[in-house]
Amino acid sequence: MKQLAATFQQMEPAALTTVRIALILVAAWIASVLLRRLIRVFRQRVTLRLPDSEAIKRAETLSQVFRYTANVVLLLIAGMLILSEVGVSVAPILGAAGVVGIALGFGAQSLVKDYFTGFFILLENQIRQGDVVEIAGKSGLVEQVTLRFVRLRDYEGSVHYIPNGLINTVTNKSRGFAHAVIDIGIAYGDDIDTAFEIMRRVGAEMRTDPAFAPRILADFELAGVEKLADSAVMLRGRMKVAPLEQANVRREYLRRIKAAFTEAGIQIPYPHLTVYAGKERNENAERKQETSQ
Repeated sequence: MKQLAATFQQMEPAALTTVRIALILVAAWIASVLLRRLIRVFRQRVTLRLPDSEAIKRAETLSQVFRYTANVVLLLIAGMLILSEVGVSVAPILGAAGVVGIALGFGAQSLVKDYFTGFFILLENQIRQGDVVEIAGKSGLVEQVTLRFVRLRDYEGSVHYIPNGLINTVTNKSRGFAHAVIDIGIAYGDDIDTAFEIMRRVGAEMRTDPAFAPRILADFELAGVEKLADSAVMLRGRMKVAPLEQANVRREYLRRIKAAFTEAGIQIPYPHLTVYAGKERNENAERKQETSQ
């Protein structure tokens, strides 16, 4: 230790400053690595004790936010230490930071709003990584949640970065359970009660199918006649399913109900267009012409 101290004393001030800055950067990097490992280990231990997948998603989201916040704090501390080594007084900077912060607060109100909104979104557990949500006119899978923005990936693979300040309403489609809503139209001449029986039977068959039984949480619920449309009688029903399974269950149900209706002779109508050629008008014109002659 004495030799190391003597070596530092013999060095030039510029070289000594360079060495100190390098040590600060190395220490900051080591601290960042240690913090990331600590957060990862803490998250793994917490997730092992959590009872359901919903709580695990929340723990993963919070761990990402903690890691992001820790990196920002380490960067600020390292920056202030480096400035002090260069010879820049940190005290006036910290004193002026309050005044500058107020000025920036007026100029960057949207940025401040993003952070405040993001804080309450995480605090109230509105959005988590892995959820499927609809926010600010966009919908998709939540890939990342920070204090400033939410990153979504939609069905086509497009990525949307949405500032938290733009989020007024959150529609979360992956909490607890969902409903696969099925609307089916039949012809006016077909028997409605027969169609009801087929819809119930198809729902019961899917409930006992090993491929779909884990996804369906309750029996098929028949609502009845939804409306009398122009060319069809619209029937509605729904099935309570696991989160994010509503689309898959609905597609399979529609495939099976189409086959069942075809077998039973029930027609699923489609709009028809009748073109009137105007023959009657032409015949009246010929009659008028004969009368005039």
